Amino acid sequence: MSASDTSDSNVHVRAPVVPDSSGVIPTSADARAKRRIAALEEELDTLRQEKGTKQRSTIFYVAQGRAIRRMVALYTSLEDLIAENDRRCEDDSESESNSTQDRLQRGYIAFAQALPWMHDRLTQLDIDDAEDMLKKLKRGADAARGDDTSTLKDLVASWVNQDFRPSCLLKSDDKHSRGFVHDTCGKLLCPAEWDWNNDRVKAGIRDRTLDFIVSENSWPLFLYESYVVNPNDLEQGLFKSKILVQAFKAIFTSPSSAREADGDGDGADILENSRRARRQLNQVKVKTCVRFALSSVTSWRTVDGDFDYEIFWNNIVDFFEAVPGPAAQRRVTKLLEWWTRKVFGRRHREDLTPEVVSKMSVTALADQRLAQEDAAFDSD
Repeated sequence: MSASDTSDSNVHVRAPVVPDSSGVIPTSADARAKRRIAALEEELDTLRQEKGTKQRSTIFYVAQGRAIRRMVALYTSLEDLIAENDRRCEDDSESESNSTQDRLQRGYIAFAQALPWMHDRLTQLDIDDAEDMLKKLKRGADAARGDDTSTLKDLVASWVNQDFRPSCLLKSDDKHSRGFVHDTCGKLLCPAEWDWNNDRVKAGIRDRTLDFIVSENSWPLFLYESYVVNPNDLEQGLFKSKILVQAFKAIFTSPSSAREADGDGDGADILENSRRARRQLNQVKVKTCVRFALSSVTSWRTVDGDFDYEIFWNNIVDFFEAVPGPAAQRRVTKLLEWWTRKVFGRRHREDLTPEVVSKMSVTALADQRLAQEDAAFDSD
């Protein structure tokens, strides 16, 4: 008998598998349970992975969104910015746009620059995922705005107390005693065209008379250098006040850096130069938040009496971006250079030419060491 015959004789022959009357082939209950458990475990692993991915994306979007109210737009919705860019892409004609549309488009450009990945992501995601992304970005944006207003509420009180020494000191946890009821806050909030020291002006503003309407159509005194206005040149000293520099440093560098606002910055900040190109929008946000901190309003809102914060924001943005001509643009550029110097200090790395470096101690020491080596070689 051959080996193959012996092997075949040892094979256990099973009867053909026949389904029952319902068409089901009977299986072991244990086998079915094991397969079900394995399938559930695989499904659970998938759900855990999806949950982890979703949590990571939420954290990322919320964190990235914190830059929006600081560097893009304080009030405008992200949907409006995107819609304006889409409109321009779809509009084949070169029709002129109005100032509101131009402002929206500049906002979208700032949005794309602040979050460089965002433009492509909007193209790649479906509508539901895109809406979810924007929702999370706005959550981060609103959280950052809340943090900044809370920070300035406390700090502005201490700055006012320190610099003005008011008879009635501001309390960091009390907004009701601020605004026009407080003499120092009232002076800083007073429109540039009026003199707060005039009792008639002061009474008219506090009584909200028709002759003294405080609105976003006036530049408040706190925006001006040394809190002094030249009525014959309202641009002189505008946006150069100490309290603005303090607020900018407190939000964008650190609260401790705001203690030094009189001189130039120390140049030690780690922000890249490319981010300075968007600094005018950062400053617009600061100006709006300082106005809120000085007021008696207890919660963030768009309108405070006759004062519309959103239009105030737009007025400041237009000052920097919708200039009437090259002469005004040069003054704006000079103002931004002043801000760069105040916040970041003076830097002269571009002046470190090879000739200048050759006279410095590192190069001089290297030359000396080389000369010593040559002298030692010659002596040998």
